[in-house]
Amino acid sequence: MAYSNHNTKKRHFTYTSIWVRSNSSATKRKKKLQEITDLLGRHKSTISRELKRGTVIQRRSDLSEYKAYFLETGQARYEANRSHCGAKYKLVQASDFIRFAVEKIQKEHWSPDAVCGFAKANQLFGVVVCTKTLYNYIDLGALPVKNIDLPLKVTRNTKKKRNNVNKKILNWIWYFIFCCIYYCNLG
Repeated sequence: MAYSNHNTKKRHFTYTSIWVRSNSSATKRKKKLQEITDLLGRHKSTISRELKRGTVIQRRSDLSEYKAYFLETGQARYEANRSHCGAKYKLVQASDFIRFAVEKIQKEHWSPDAVCGFAKANQLFGVVVCTKTLYNYIDLGALPVKNIDLPLKVTRNTKKKRNNVNKKILNWIWYFIFCCIYYCNLG
């Protein structure tokens, strides 16, 4: 089956880095917006938004006001805006389900997957979080359930997988080093 509407295209934008902010602060006073965009290789909308984000009103000693750009202000506003991104926790919306899940896990020794499946199959609650979210809440400590309360999770091996070095390449490198040392000692 061929899908004509897919969303696997590469994104064309990048976030503004501190390097771009420092360069835009250095060149802002001397050049026009288009010259700055040509210099930094970013779109003019990106640079204008960055200048808007980092520009604050300053006061002189005679109480007259002027606008100035500070890269620290731009970075702080960027981080504050980015902190509001992403999915929000559903602890408040699914509080009835969370109480039910904690009771079943602690008292009746159900797994989080069984709790989620039972609640969804019987349509007990309006808002139900998925199994992965429930495990994430347990790992974060947002629930009174601990990992020790989950018998299967305690018995699982959680070691990280190691990357194996390609032994053929490694043997070839050692052979090359050995030959270099051997032939250097002969000469």
